[in-house]
Amino acid sequence: MSGFLARSDTFTLGVCNGCQMMAALREIVPGAARWPRFVRNRSEQFEARLSLVEIVKSPSIFFAGMEGSRLPIPVAHGEGRAEPQADDDLAALAAQSLVVARFVDGHGRVATTYPANPNGSPDGITALTVPDGRVTILMPHPERAARPHLPTWRPRAWLTSPWQRLFDNARRWVG
Repeated sequence: MSGFLARSDTFTLGVCNGCQMMAALREIVPGAARWPRFVRNRSEQFEARLSLVEIVKSPSIFFAGMEGSRLPIPVAHGEGRAEPQADDDLAALAAQSLVVARFVDGHGRVATTYPANPNGSPDGITALTVPDGRVTILMPHPERAARPHLPTWRPRAWLTSPWQRLFDNARRWVG
């Protein structure tokens, strides 16, 4: 797997359990040395519902052009809380623009408390990438919201789901 990840013509998206797995493999993921591991939610229960995230400017190939968007997204996990290895890891990831998405509240403020932050991750962190943007991990499920009719409410202007762009960006990157 390390050979695959080292190639410049590949990309990887880890969602939920894939996020946990890729974080556990951080030693062989170029640029992921400071990624946290993902542990039991602070609520001590499985969280399955719609949450709100804000996309942060990052080099992620999947989230290109989506920065600043605040979007509803399904969560379904019992172990989604980011737990840094060292005290300064999350600040270093943010300083390098490697944080991709954060849980936010209805006013767009970073969600630090339950229920807006369903797992209790510090700074609402729920998605990360590496410096070249080819490997991205996230706990929520964009694939469960890629069809425009899945949200119970959406603006009439949405002809496609904004989450479809994540997959369109991957296709565009492939060329």
